[in-house]
Amino acid sequence: MTPVGTTPPPPLPVRDRAGPRPHTVTGLSPMLSRLAAERATGVLVRERGTIHLAEGRVVHAESPAAPGLDVLLTAHGTLDAAAWREAVDRAGPGPDAGRLLVDGGRLTAGALELCHLGALYDAAYFALAPSSTPGRFRYGDPRPPGPLHPVPVAEVERATLRRRELLHRVWPDQRADSAPLTRPGPRAVPALPPRRRAVLDLVDGVRTAADIARELGRPGFHTLVDIRRLAAAGLVAPRPQPEHRPEHRPQPEHRPEHQPQPQPEHRLGPDPGRPPAPYPHTPAPTVTPAPPPPAGYAPPPPPHGAPLIADGFLPEVTDPDITLLKRLRDALEAL
Repeated sequence: MTPVGTTPPPPLPVRDRAGPRPHTVTGLSPMLSRLAAERATGVLVRERGTIHLAEGRVVHAESPAAPGLDVLLTAHGTLDAAAWREAVDRAGPGPDAGRLLVDGGRLTAGALELCHLGALYDAAYFALAPSSTPGRFRYGDPRPPGPLHPVPVAEVERATLRRRELLHRVWPDQRADSAPLTRPGPRAVPALPPRRRAVLDLVDGVRTAADIARELGRPGFHTLVDIRRLAAAGLVAPRPQPEHRPEHRPQPEHRPEHQPQPQPEHRLGPDPGRPPAPYPHTPAPTVTPAPPPPAGYAPPPPPHGAPLIADGFLPEVTDPDITLLKRLRDALEAL
């Protein structure tokens, strides 16, 4: 018999006994990932919120688009509003006031942790939104996490990505997340769940998603889910912005900054191509004619040595002006 070669079967997969490797999310916030790797402690300030870190883990988050811990605790009767204000006056806002309420027996530790984690993930979703400005990190935040359990950065980033994907599947248009909301014309409203109906009742053309979430005492992300479902059904839309038309203003005449000044012309005589400038009119003096001499009158003979003229003689004068005129006349006659 001739032996025939066969291909050995592929090896069976071997289970990794060390457990699943931690999934690292990159690209969502490179600065936050770097801070987590170096176990930094401080506050990361971004365009839409802040994230507090303690040894590289998230212990608190805040955002103007998400209701705070005070709203989540007092909106539905979990805690009296007066008790929260008293705790804030003594310990300051945020988790410090919640710890004071737990120590005083006004609030259970489980309710505080549940509301704190909900507010943390909710605010972190908005704080990690795409931004056009870089974030800033301040090292050395002295506030410790206390009895609240810190959350790894990778877990916060994964939850943020899952929420983005969910909103995109519901309705991909994200303009309704931040713009004032309105109802697009008269439309029959179908039967809606009570949560979604409460959101629709607050749409008035002025409120935004953050305003509605704060008024209802709900997390901001949960309110966005209801708003996008209403937008997909055609019941809610972003309020159209007025068309901007620039005002028509007459443009000023363009003039150079330095205009050449005309230089004076140096001429020895009058310009032949330019008419002479008019002289101011001076009225001629009135001359009264002398009376005629009587009949038989003869002028006396001139003195000896006096210069003769055609009609008589000029008397000897010593006035310098008259002497100058006589010299000018003699010079003109000699030409």
